[in-house]
Amino acid sequence: MAPATALPHGSSPLRVAVVHSFYSSATPSGENQAVADQLAALARAGHEAHLVAAHTDELSRSPFYPLRAAVTVSSGRGRSPLADLRGLRPDVVHVHNLFPNFGNSWLRRWHGPIVTTMHNYRPLCAAATLYRHGAMCTRCPDGDRWAGLRNGCYRGSSVATAPLAWAGRRGAAAHPLLRRADRVVVLSATSRRMYIRAGIEPERLDLVPNSTTDAALPALAETFRRPTGTNEGAWVFAGRLSPEKGLLELLARWPAGERLDVVGDGPLNDDCRRAAPRAVRFLGALEHAELRQRMSSWRGLVFPSRWLEGAPLIYPEALAAGLPVLAFVGSAVADSVREQGTGTVVHWNEPLEAALRRAAECFPSLRPHCRDVFLRHYTEQVWAEGIEAVYAAALAHRAAPRHAPAVVGRASTARNTTC
Repeated sequence: MAPATALPHGSSPLRVAVVHSFYSSATPSGENQAVADQLAALARAGHEAHLVAAHTDELSRSPFYPLRAAVTVSSGRGRSPLADLRGLRPDVVHVHNLFPNFGNSWLRRWHGPIVTTMHNYRPLCAAATLYRHGAMCTRCPDGDRWAGLRNGCYRGSSVATAPLAWAGRRGAAAHPLLRRADRVVVLSATSRRMYIRAGIEPERLDLVPNSTTDAALPALAETFRRPTGTNEGAWVFAGRLSPEKGLLELLARWPAGERLDVVGDGPLNDDCRRAAPRAVRFLGALEHAELRQRMSSWRGLVFPSRWLEGAPLIYPEALAAGLPVLAFVGSAVADSVREQGTGTVVHWNEPLEAALRRAAECFPSLRPHCRDVFLRHYTEQVWAEGIEAVYAAALAHRAAPRHAPAVVGRASTARNTTC
Protein backbone atom coordinates (compact mmCIF):
# COMPACT_ATOMS: atom_id res chain seq x y z
CA MET A 1 0.00 0.00 0.00
CA ALA A 2 1.28 3.44 -0.85
CA PRO A 3 1.74 6.03 1.89
CA ALA A 4 -0.33 9.18 1.85
CA THR A 5 1.25 12.33 0.44
CA ALA A 6 0.81 14.19 3.73
CA LEU A 7 0.35 12.97 7.26
CA PRO A 8 -2.26 14.53 9.56
CA HIS A 9 0.12 14.49 12.51
CA GLY A 10 3.11 16.06 10.79
CA SER A 11 5.37 13.00 10.95
CA SER A 12 7.18 11.28 8.12
CA PRO A 13 5.63 8.13 6.63
CA LEU A 14 7.08 4.95 8.05
CA ARG A 15 7.20 1.40 6.76
CA VAL A 16 5.95 -0.76 9.64
CA ALA A 17 5.99 -4.55 9.75
CA VAL A 18 3.35 -5.86 12.13
CA VAL A 19 4.13 -9.38 13.40
CA HIS A 20 1.22 -11.29 14.89
CA SER A 21 0.29 -14.90 15.56
CA PHE A 22 -3.50 -15.00 15.25
CA TYR A 23 -5.38 -17.02 17.84
CA SER A 24 -7.86 -19.66 16.71
CA SER A 25 -11.27 -18.44 15.60
CA ALA A 26 -12.69 -21.05 17.98
CA THR A 27 -11.62 -18.70 20.76
CA PRO A 28 -12.80 -15.20 19.72
CA SER A 29 -10.03 -12.73 20.49
CA GLY A 30 -10.24 -9.00 21.00
CA GLU A 31 -6.47 -9.01 20.40
CA ASN A 32 -6.96 -10.27 16.85
CA GLN A 33 -9.51 -7.50 16.28
CA ALA A 34 -7.21 -4.85 17.76
CA VAL A 35 -4.35 -5.86 15.44
CA ALA A 36 -6.60 -5.67 12.39
CA ASP A 37 -7.93 -2.28 13.49
CA GLN A 38 -4.44 -0.91 14.11
CA LEU A 39 -3.17 -2.04 10.71
CA ALA A 40 -6.00 -0.10 9.10
CA ALA A 41 -5.35 2.89 11.36
CA LEU A 42 -1.66 2.99 10.39
CA ALA A 43 -2.59 2.98 6.71
CA ARG A 44 -5.15 5.76 7.19
CA ALA A 45 -2.50 7.78 9.03
CA GLY A 46 -0.31 7.60 5.92
CA HIS A 47 2.11 4.86 6.93
CA GLU A 48 2.99 1.76 4.94
CA ALA A 49 1.84 -1.10 7.16
CA HIS A 50 2.52 -4.75 6.31
CA LEU A 51 1.24 -7.77 8.22
CA VAL A 52 3.55 -10.72 8.83
CA ALA A 53 1.20 -13.32 10.25
CA ALA A 54 0.83 -16.88 11.40
CA HIS A 55 -2.72 -18.25 11.64
CA THR A 56 -3.52 -20.94 14.18
CA ASP A 57 -6.61 -21.95 12.18
CA GLU A 58 -4.40 -22.94 9.24
CA LEU A 59 -1.44 -24.40 11.12
CA SER A 60 -3.54 -26.50 13.50
CA ARG A 61 -4.78 -28.67 10.64
CA SER A 62 -1.52 -30.59 10.81
CA PRO A 63 -1.60 -33.63 13.13
CA PHE A 64 1.84 -32.61 14.40
CA TYR A 65 0.78 -29.07 15.30
CA PRO A 66 0.50 -29.54 19.11
CA LEU A 67 4.02 -30.98 19.31
CA ARG A 68 5.47 -28.36 16.97
CA ALA A 69 3.85 -25.51 18.93
CA ALA A 70 5.09 -26.92 22.23
CA VAL A 71 8.66 -27.11 20.95
CA THR A 72 8.44 -23.57 19.57
CA VAL A 73 7.17 -22.17 22.87
CA SER A 74 9.64 -24.02 25.11
CA SER A 75 12.77 -23.56 22.97
CA GLY A 76 12.12 -20.31 21.10
CA ARG A 77 13.07 -22.07 17.89
CA GLY A 78 10.49 -22.36 15.17
CA ARG A 79 8.67 -20.31 12.58
CA SER A 80 10.49 -17.04 11.93
CA PRO A 81 9.36 -13.79 10.25
CA LEU A 82 12.95 -12.93 9.26
CA ALA A 83 12.60 -13.71 5.55
CA ASP A 84 9.55 -11.46 5.29
CA LEU A 85 11.20 -8.72 7.32
CA ARG A 86 14.34 -8.74 5.20
CA GLY A 87 12.18 -8.42 2.11
CA LEU A 88 10.11 -5.60 3.53
CA ARG A 89 13.02 -3.69 5.12
CA PRO A 90 10.72 -1.89 7.57
CA ASP A 91 11.66 1.17 9.59
CA VAL A 92 10.04 -0.42 12.65
CA VAL A 93 8.95 -3.96 13.51
CA HIS A 94 5.86 -4.00 15.74
CA VAL A 95 5.34 -7.37 17.43
CA HIS A 96 1.93 -8.05 18.95
CA ASN A 97 2.00 -11.77 19.63
CA LEU A 98 4.43 -14.61 18.94
CA PHE A 99 2.58 -17.32 20.90
CA PRO A 100 2.37 -20.12 19.95
CA ASN A 101 3.35 -20.08 16.28
CA PHE A 102 6.45 -17.86 16.04
CA GLY A 103 9.73 -18.59 17.73
CA ASN A 104 11.80 -15.85 19.35
CA SER A 105 15.35 -16.81 18.39
CA TRP A 106 15.07 -14.53 15.33
CA LEU A 107 15.04 -11.50 17.63
CA ARG A 108 18.82 -11.76 18.08
CA ARG A 109 19.33 -11.51 14.33
CA TRP A 110 17.13 -8.51 13.65
CA HIS A 111 19.00 -5.28 14.37
CA GLY A 112 16.36 -2.69 13.55
CA PRO A 113 13.96 -1.06 16.02
CA ILE A 114 11.41 -3.37 17.64
CA VAL A 115 8.26 -2.31 19.44
CA THR A 116 6.02 -4.82 21.18
CA THR A 117 2.51 -4.50 22.59
CA MET A 118 1.59 -6.50 25.69
CA HIS A 119 -2.09 -7.33 25.19
CA ASN A 120 -2.11 -9.70 28.17
CA TYR A 121 0.20 -11.11 30.86
CA ARG A 122 1.65 -14.10 28.98
CA PRO A 123 5.29 -13.30 29.84
CA LEU A 124 4.29 -13.26 33.53
CA CYS A 125 1.74 -16.08 33.61
CA ALA A 126 1.19 -19.32 31.67
CA ALA A 127 -2.53 -18.59 31.51
CA ALA A 128 -1.82 -14.97 30.48
CA THR A 129 -4.43 -13.77 32.98
CA LEU A 130 -2.81 -13.72 36.45
CA TYR A 131 -6.01 -15.45 37.55
CA ARG A 132 -6.54 -18.84 39.17
CA HIS A 133 -9.39 -20.48 41.05
CA GLY A 134 -11.56 -17.39 41.17
CA ALA A 135 -8.93 -14.87 42.28
CA MET A 136 -5.89 -12.92 41.17
CA CYS A 137 -2.69 -14.97 41.32
CA THR A 138 0.85 -13.55 41.01
CA ARG A 139 2.82 -16.53 42.34
CA CYS A 140 4.85 -17.00 39.15
CA PRO A 141 5.94 -13.37 38.66
CA ASP A 142 6.55 -13.13 42.43
CA GLY A 143 9.22 -15.84 42.16
CA ASP A 144 7.49 -19.24 42.34
CA ARG A 145 8.34 -20.02 38.71
CA TRP A 146 6.80 -23.51 38.66
CA ALA A 147 3.47 -22.66 40.33
CA GLY A 148 1.75 -22.60 36.94
CA LEU A 149 3.06 -26.06 36.11
CA ARG A 150 1.96 -27.51 39.43
CA ASN A 151 -1.53 -26.08 39.00
CA GLY A 152 -1.90 -26.78 35.28
CA CYS A 153 -2.74 -23.13 34.66
CA TYR A 154 -2.76 -23.32 30.86
CA ARG A 155 -5.92 -25.08 29.71
CA GLY A 156 -6.13 -26.92 33.03
CA SER A 157 -3.28 -29.23 32.06
CA SER A 158 0.22 -29.60 33.47
CA VAL A 159 1.33 -31.14 30.17
CA ALA A 160 0.05 -28.16 28.19
CA THR A 161 1.54 -25.75 30.74
CA ALA A 162 5.02 -27.31 30.74
CA PRO A 163 6.38 -25.51 27.62
CA LEU A 164 5.18 -22.16 28.94
CA ALA A 165 6.55 -22.80 32.42
CA TRP A 166 9.94 -23.73 30.99
CA ALA A 167 10.01 -20.69 28.71
CA GLY A 168 9.16 -18.40 31.65
CA ARG A 169 11.41 -19.98 34.26
CA ARG A 170 13.76 -16.96 34.39
CA GLY A 171 11.01 -14.37 34.80
CA ALA A 172 9.57 -11.63 32.63
CA ALA A 173 12.73 -9.49 32.60
CA ALA A 174 14.53 -12.36 30.83
CA HIS A 175 11.73 -12.91 28.30
CA PRO A 176 13.46 -12.67 24.87
CA LEU A 177 10.91 -10.27 23.38
CA LEU A 178 10.70 -8.02 26.43
CA ARG A 179 14.48 -7.99 26.74
CA ARG A 180 15.03 -7.15 23.06
CA ALA A 181 12.25 -4.62 22.43
CA ASP A 182 13.27 -0.98 22.26
CA ARG A 183 9.81 0.07 23.47
CA VAL A 184 7.12 -1.95 25.26
CA VAL A 185 3.55 -0.73 24.79
CA VAL A 186 1.06 -1.41 27.57
CA LEU A 187 -2.66 -0.73 27.30
CA SER A 188 -3.59 0.40 30.79
CA ALA A 189 -2.07 1.89 33.91
CA THR A 190 -2.83 -1.41 35.65
CA SER A 191 -0.83 -3.35 33.08
CA ARG A 192 2.03 -0.87 33.37
CA ARG A 193 2.17 -1.40 37.13
CA MET A 194 2.24 -5.17 36.75
CA TYR A 195 5.07 -5.15 34.21
CA ILE A 196 7.12 -2.77 36.34
CA ARG A 197 6.52 -5.05 39.30
CA ALA A 198 7.77 -7.97 37.17
CA GLY A 199 11.07 -6.20 36.50
CA ILE A 200 10.57 -4.31 33.22
CA GLU A 201 12.27 -0.91 33.27
CA PRO A 202 9.67 1.91 33.50
CA GLU A 203 11.61 4.01 30.99
CA ARG A 204 10.91 1.45 28.23
CA LEU A 205 7.16 1.29 28.86
CA ASP A 206 4.72 3.42 26.86
CA LEU A 207 1.04 3.66 27.69
CA VAL A 208 -1.05 3.68 24.50
CA PRO A 209 -4.61 2.43 25.08
CA ASN A 210 -6.57 0.60 22.41
CA SER A 211 -8.78 2.74 20.22
CA THR A 212 -11.88 2.16 18.17
CA THR A 213 -13.29 3.77 15.08
CA ASP A 214 -16.33 6.02 15.13
CA ALA A 215 -17.63 5.18 11.67
CA ALA A 216 -20.52 2.98 12.87
CA LEU A 217 -21.90 5.67 15.18
CA PRO A 218 -22.38 8.87 13.14
CA ALA A 219 -25.63 9.88 14.81
CA LEU A 220 -24.06 9.91 18.26
CA ALA A 221 -21.73 12.77 17.39
CA GLU A 222 -24.63 15.22 17.88
CA THR A 223 -27.20 13.46 20.02
CA PHE A 224 -27.66 11.02 22.87
CA ARG A 225 -30.87 9.22 23.57
CA ARG A 226 -32.32 7.22 26.39
CA PRO A 227 -32.46 3.45 25.80
CA THR A 228 -35.11 2.69 23.16
CA GLY A 229 -36.40 -0.25 21.19
CA THR A 230 -36.14 -3.93 22.10
CA ASN A 231 -33.31 -3.32 24.59
CA GLU A 232 -35.16 -0.62 26.56
CA GLY A 233 -34.27 -0.75 30.22
CA ALA A 234 -31.86 -3.66 29.83
CA TRP A 235 -28.25 -3.84 30.92
CA VAL A 236 -25.71 -5.62 28.72
CA PHE A 237 -22.76 -7.94 29.27
CA ALA A 238 -20.56 -8.51 26.20
CA GLY A 239 -17.62 -10.89 26.30
CA ARG A 240 -16.42 -14.44 26.37
CA LEU A 241 -18.34 -16.75 28.68
CA SER A 242 -15.31 -18.06 30.56
CA PRO A 243 -14.42 -18.20 34.27
CA GLU A 244 -12.19 -15.12 34.41
CA LYS A 245 -14.92 -12.89 32.90
CA GLY A 246 -17.04 -13.19 36.04
CA LEU A 247 -20.42 -13.66 34.38
CA LEU A 248 -21.31 -16.81 36.29
CA GLU A 249 -20.73 -15.05 39.64
CA LEU A 250 -22.70 -12.05 38.37
CA LEU A 251 -25.70 -14.18 37.39
CA ALA A 252 -25.74 -15.84 40.81
CA ARG A 253 -26.36 -12.39 42.32
CA TRP A 254 -28.39 -10.77 39.53
CA PRO A 255 -31.71 -9.32 40.79
CA ALA A 256 -34.74 -11.15 39.41
CA GLY A 257 -36.45 -7.95 38.34
CA GLU A 258 -33.54 -6.47 36.35
CA ARG A 259 -33.20 -7.17 32.63
CA LEU A 260 -29.78 -8.24 31.36
CA ASP A 261 -28.75 -9.13 27.81
CA VAL A 262 -25.75 -11.44 27.49
CA VAL A 263 -23.76 -11.14 24.26
CA GLY A 264 -21.11 -13.78 23.68
CA ASP A 265 -20.35 -17.47 23.88
CA GLY A 266 -17.82 -19.68 25.59
CA PRO A 267 -17.19 -22.75 27.73
CA LEU A 268 -19.53 -21.60 30.52
CA ASN A 269 -22.50 -21.06 28.23
CA ASP A 270 -24.59 -23.90 29.67
CA ASP A 271 -23.65 -23.10 33.28
CA CYS A 272 -24.57 -19.44 32.79
CA ARG A 273 -27.94 -20.31 31.27
CA ARG A 274 -28.76 -22.55 34.21
CA ALA A 275 -27.76 -19.86 36.72
CA ALA A 276 -29.58 -17.00 35.02
CA PRO A 277 -32.83 -15.52 36.36
CA ARG A 278 -35.75 -15.30 33.94
CA ALA A 279 -35.05 -11.65 33.10
CA VAL A 280 -31.68 -12.54 31.54
CA ARG A 281 -31.67 -12.95 27.75
CA PHE A 282 -28.84 -14.75 25.91
CA LEU A 283 -28.19 -13.27 22.47
CA GLY A 284 -25.20 -15.41 21.53
CA ALA A 285 -22.15 -14.07 19.72
CA LEU A 286 -23.16 -11.05 17.62
CA GLU A 287 -21.17 -9.75 14.71
CA HIS A 288 -18.85 -6.97 15.81
CA ALA A 289 -20.57 -4.34 13.66
CA GLU A 290 -24.02 -5.33 14.92
CA LEU A 291 -22.94 -5.14 18.55
CA ARG A 292 -21.56 -1.65 18.05
CA GLN A 293 -24.67 -0.44 16.26
CA ARG A 294 -26.88 -1.69 19.10
CA MET A 295 -24.65 -0.50 21.93
CA SER A 296 -26.32 2.83 22.63
CA SER A 297 -29.76 1.22 23.09
CA TRP A 298 -28.82 -0.48 26.36
CA ARG A 299 -28.99 1.11 29.80
CA GLY A 300 -25.35 0.47 30.63
CA LEU A 301 -22.51 -2.01 30.16
CA VAL A 302 -21.92 -4.38 33.08
CA PHE A 303 -18.28 -5.44 33.37
CA PRO A 304 -17.78 -8.12 36.07
CA SER A 305 -14.35 -9.39 35.00
CA ARG A 306 -12.47 -11.25 37.75
CA TRP A 307 -9.00 -10.79 36.23
CA LEU A 308 -6.98 -7.63 35.75
CA GLU A 309 -7.62 -7.48 31.98
CA GLY A 310 -5.34 -5.77 29.50
CA ALA A 311 -7.58 -3.21 27.80
CA PRO A 312 -10.69 -4.86 26.36
CA LEU A 313 -12.09 -3.17 23.26
CA ILE A 314 -15.58 -3.26 24.69
CA TYR A 315 -14.72 -0.36 27.02
CA PRO A 316 -13.83 2.27 24.36
CA GLU A 317 -16.63 0.91 22.16
CA ALA A 318 -19.13 1.52 24.96
CA LEU A 319 -17.79 5.05 25.46
CA ALA A 320 -18.02 5.71 21.71
CA ALA A 321 -21.74 4.90 21.99
CA GLY A 322 -22.11 7.15 25.04
CA LEU A 323 -22.77 4.09 27.19
CA PRO A 324 -21.71 4.27 30.87
CA VAL A 325 -20.12 1.26 32.55
CA LEU A 326 -20.83 -0.54 35.80
CA ALA A 327 -17.57 -2.34 36.66
CA PHE A 328 -16.57 -4.53 39.57
CA VAL A 329 -13.43 -3.83 41.58
CA GLY A 330 -10.37 -5.75 40.43
CA SER A 331 -9.95 -5.04 36.71
CA ALA A 332 -8.22 -2.41 34.60
CA VAL A 333 -11.63 -1.31 33.36
CA ALA A 334 -12.78 -0.63 36.92
CA ASP A 335 -9.67 1.53 37.41
CA SER A 336 -10.44 3.43 34.19
CA VAL A 337 -14.09 3.94 35.11
CA ARG A 338 -13.05 5.37 38.48
CA GLU A 339 -10.33 7.58 36.98
CA GLN A 340 -12.35 8.85 34.03
CA GLY A 341 -15.76 9.14 35.65
CA THR A 342 -17.47 6.97 33.04
CA GLY A 343 -19.81 5.04 35.32
CA THR A 344 -19.69 3.38 38.69
CA VAL A 345 -17.45 0.82 40.40
CA VAL A 346 -18.89 -1.67 42.87
CA HIS A 347 -17.46 -4.29 45.19
CA TRP A 348 -18.49 -7.91 44.93
CA ASN A 349 -19.87 -7.89 48.48
CA GLU A 350 -21.99 -4.79 47.82
CA PRO A 351 -25.79 -5.28 47.41
CA LEU A 352 -26.14 -5.41 43.63
CA GLU A 353 -29.79 -4.38 43.38
CA ALA A 354 -29.11 -1.09 45.16
CA ALA A 355 -26.00 -0.45 43.03
CA LEU A 356 -27.96 -1.02 39.82
CA ARG A 357 -30.70 1.31 41.02
CA ARG A 358 -28.20 4.10 41.75
CA ALA A 359 -26.48 3.58 38.42
CA ALA A 360 -29.78 3.65 36.52
CA GLU A 361 -30.54 7.04 38.05
CA CYS A 362 -27.27 8.73 37.12
CA PHE A 363 -26.19 6.94 33.93
CA PRO A 364 -28.36 9.02 31.54
CA SER A 365 -26.57 12.19 32.62
CA LEU A 366 -23.17 10.50 32.09
CA ARG A 367 -23.74 9.66 28.43
CA PRO A 368 -22.36 12.93 27.01
CA HIS A 369 -19.32 12.69 29.31
CA CYS A 370 -18.61 9.09 28.20
CA ARG A 371 -18.73 10.22 24.61
CA ASP A 372 -16.37 13.09 25.41
CA VAL A 373 -13.87 10.75 27.10
CA PHE A 374 -13.92 8.59 23.97
CA LEU A 375 -13.26 11.57 21.71
CA ARG A 376 -10.36 12.79 23.86
CA HIS A 377 -8.63 9.49 24.55
CA TYR A 378 -9.80 6.53 22.48
CA THR A 379 -10.22 7.64 18.88
CA GLU A 380 -8.10 6.28 16.07
CA GLN A 381 -6.36 9.64 15.69
CA VAL A 382 -5.35 9.72 19.35
CA TRP A 383 -3.98 6.17 19.04
CA ALA A 384 -2.07 7.04 15.84
CA GLU A 385 -0.42 10.03 17.48
CA GLY A 386 0.54 7.92 20.47
CA ILE A 387 2.02 5.06 18.46
CA GLU A 388 3.93 7.48 16.22
CA ALA A 389 5.61 8.86 19.36
CA VAL A 390 6.50 5.30 20.39
CA TYR A 391 7.99 4.53 16.97
CA ALA A 392 10.02 7.75 17.11
CA ALA A 393 11.36 6.74 20.51
CA ALA A 394 12.26 3.26 19.22
CA LEU A 395 14.13 4.74 16.26
CA ALA A 396 15.98 7.11 18.59
CA HIS A 397 16.85 4.25 20.94
CA ARG A 398 18.97 2.59 18.28
CA ALA A 399 21.32 5.58 18.45
CA ALA A 400 20.74 6.57 22.09
CA PRO A 401 20.00 3.45 24.21
CA ARG A 402 18.98 5.50 27.25
CA HIS A 403 16.31 7.46 25.42
CA ALA A 404 13.94 9.28 27.78
CA PRO A 405 10.58 7.65 28.51
CA ALA A 406 7.53 8.66 26.51
CA VAL A 407 4.29 7.83 28.28
CA VAL A 408 1.65 8.87 25.79
CA GLY A 409 -2.04 8.81 25.08
CA ARG A 410 -3.53 8.64 28.58
CA ALA A 411 -3.94 11.86 30.52
CA SER A 412 -6.05 11.87 33.65
CA THR A 413 -9.75 12.57 33.18
CA ALA A 414 -10.67 12.22 36.86
CA ARG A 415 -14.15 13.45 37.63
CA ASN A 416 -15.98 13.84 40.89
CA THR A 417 -19.41 13.00 39.43
CA THR A 418 -18.80 9.25 39.10
CA CYS A 419 -21.93 7.42 40.23
